[in-house]
Amino acid sequence: MRGERLMFDGWIAAVGTAAGTRVVVGHWPRSPFGPFSDVMLERADGWRTLIAPTPRTAEYIAGTYHFDEVRTAPVRVRRLDSTWDVAAGPLDLRFRVGRQGALGLALRAVPWPLVRRPLWAAVTDLPARLMSGVRTRGSSRPGCRQWYGAHGLWPIVTARVSFDGNDLGALAPVVPPVRFGFASAPASPALVRVLSTVEHAAT
Repeated sequence: MRGERLMFDGWIAAVGTAAGTRVVVGHWPRSPFGPFSDVMLERADGWRTLIAPTPRTAEYIAGTYHFDEVRTAPVRVRRLDSTWDVAAGPLDLRFRVGRQGALGLALRAVPWPLVRRPLWAAVTDLPARLMSGVRTRGSSRPGCRQWYGAHGLWPIVTARVSFDGNDLGALAPVVPPVRFGFASAPASPALVRVLSTVEHAAT
């Protein structure tokens, strides 16, 4: 039996660093929990951390993805033109995006009602794997299914990241792939306009 589907409408940004830490930011102006943002980090040694703003969002995200540590702390995202500032507990991130390329423009041309349909994620799954090594549908945990519909992609051209006051070094590819769920981020640092649909099996 199909369970309840929840939709998260917003943005996902992913960057790598010279220190080997990879950071994924979710910024959700529209979600079942109201507007919120969260941060997922994976260190070079594989340790995975979630930073979420409330116990409720932390519990939900941790029940959908995989982490070694879950922290609850305010997560603030501010955007000014092409520059984004993220502050999440011990993490500070500032990044700047460049112009969209051909793929980003093609994604923007897809009608939004189509992007909202899980069928679109199924259709684009194979092309996404071939072009960028990411998946647009799958399962991170038993009884949970997910779909990602992209509606724009911008390259991240500069980034400055610090954690607990330590500079994590220059912007780098998101390599090796992060291991929070069934899908990693593109290897090239990027900001994606996305609709994420999550379905947990009925209980």
